Amino acid sequence: MSSPMRPPGTRLRIPMSARAVDEPHRVSSQLELLFDLTFVVAVAAATAQLAHDVAAAHVTAGLVLFLQVFFAIWWAWMNFTWFASSYDTDDVAYRLLTMVQMGGVLVLAAGVPAAAAEADYRVVTIGYLIMRVALVAQWVRAAVEDPAGRRTALRYATGIAAVQVGWVIRLVLAESDALPPAARVPSFAALAALELMVPWWAERTRSTAWHPHHIAERYGLFTIILLGESVLAVTRGVTAALESTKAGGSLVVIAVSGLVLLFALWWLYFLAPAGEGLSDRRHRSFRWGYGHYGVFAALAALGAGLEVAVEQTGHHVAASPLVICYAVAVPVGVFLVLLWLVHAAIADRPVVRPAVLLGGVAVVELLPLAAAPIGVAAVVAAIAGVCVLLIGAAVVTRSA
Repeated sequence: MSSPMRPPGTRLRIPMSARAVDEPHRVSSQLELLFDLTFVVAVAAATAQLAHDVAAAHVTAGLVLFLQVFFAIWWAWMNFTWFASSYDTDDVAYRLLTMVQMGGVLVLAAGVPAAAAEADYRVVTIGYLIMRVALVAQWVRAAVEDPAGRRTALRYATGIAAVQVGWVIRLVLAESDALPPAARVPSFAALAALELMVPWWAERTRSTAWHPHHIAERYGLFTIILLGESVLAVTRGVTAALESTKAGGSLVVIAVSGLVLLFALWWLYFLAPAGEGLSDRRHRSFRWGYGHYGVFAALAALGAGLEVAVEQTGHHVAASPLVICYAVAVPVGVFLVLLWLVHAAIADRPVVRPAVLLGGVAVVELLPLAAAPIGVAAVVAAIAGVCVLLIGAAVVTRSA
């Protein structure tokens, strides 16, 4: 039987049982908000490294690193978020284990520079291990204290622990040169696929009692965090550009256009609140939740692209104008397409008509080809303009 609302975390122990899926006024707790703040550091580290790689024209290597590190960040955040939606007791033990996960996030963030410079993933893997061990402990506790959900909880604990052993083995093999460099990305992809299979396997026995409106709010908050990271990235680019006397009108155009672009993407994301859709279509939660990896990664990568676009107005960077413009255009296109797909999974009707959306994405992806004759600033401004027009189309569609 689902338990009622939990009192604040002032008690030593509160029996862990499934929370009600229709609990009224369910919102993010102060602990969850603190948890999110630690991810700000990790995302900032990954985004800054990607911006550095794009500016140095090491796009492929930088993108591979970014997608791997961001997967670890996103997956750890998502696993905790869905667990907390079902089993948040907010007692002392729960808070302490959550804080251990926060510490793991910070360790992971500290390891990003070494992973980029020397392909040294030791610190990143250790940080991830800390997070996963704490989450396994949470699931074991849920198995002990919630008989109804015991089988599901044990599956989660077993699956997470087994895959984590795989990550450790991968690190040991890589450090001993037993794992060839060519096999490192495929082995990462294989382990990541196993990670994604754990919730699907665990939930086949009995679904956890996650709260749809709480989940929608948590994802919305993480979206805002990523948009804030992009604002920070633009600010870093402005700071770097202002160190040179070359910065001029193009700096202002890109900075303003970048902010307009971020505001437009925020507007588009929150046009269709997801809570009701998740409540009515709980069976599509995997498609919605997993699809957000691309949505979130695109927002983070956009920050890196905007940072380089601003920075190049003040001094020379190795990347060409075409590469810089595509570092903005590709994340925007990915965001728009994946946002439409995840909303389509739970919505009665699309936020933007498919033909209009695909037309807008096509224009966005073609605009960088004009980077040489019209300049980076004009391309970024045009991309922002396309997204503003998509907002207009979405408002008209929803009003019809």
